[in-house]
Amino acid sequence: MNPHQLRGRTATTGRRAFLVVLSGLLLWAGLWATPVRAEEAKVVYHADFSDPRRVSAMLTSINNMVTHYADNLLDYDVRIVFVAHGIRFVTDDRLEGTPFAEDAELAERRDNLKGRLASLHSVHGVKLELCDITRSQIGLDAGKLLDGVTLVPSGVVRITELQRQGFAYIKIE
Repeated sequence: MNPHQLRGRTATTGRRAFLVVLSGLLLWAGLWATPVRAEEAKVVYHADFSDPRRVSAMLTSINNMVTHYADNLLDYDVRIVFVAHGIRFVTDDRLEGTPFAEDAELAERRDNLKGRLASLHSVHGVKLELCDITRSQIGLDAGKLLDGVTLVPSGVVRITELQRQGFAYIKIE
């Protein structure tokens, strides 16, 4: 092989090596520059209170949160765990004869709160979970729960499990 042919082969090999290295660098730069998707926002609201005003404030807070996440195309998992007096808001039953019986304020606001809760569940995917200990202790038939309410064996245990899974804990005061 003459020196001219050798020089042509070396130049071709050098160009190929340069292109391979350049391609690798561009691929690496592209992966490095790709924005990392934000981690899913996980939030659990603890609802164990009887005051319809507090439930209204909680629903407003949740609506603001999920609207923000949806508007910014962020993934989220928001849940409300109802315990004790919170059962008042996940059934149409007046719960007469129980410590959670409907009062005048709840009777007046029930339809509004029920509609807002249903909207958060059906439109925004907010999960509604009720402590089965609370339900069973007052003998409420599970069929009397609002659509979308899931029973969990223990509300406080469920909240603890969710916190261990990285859920932020919020309780409206």
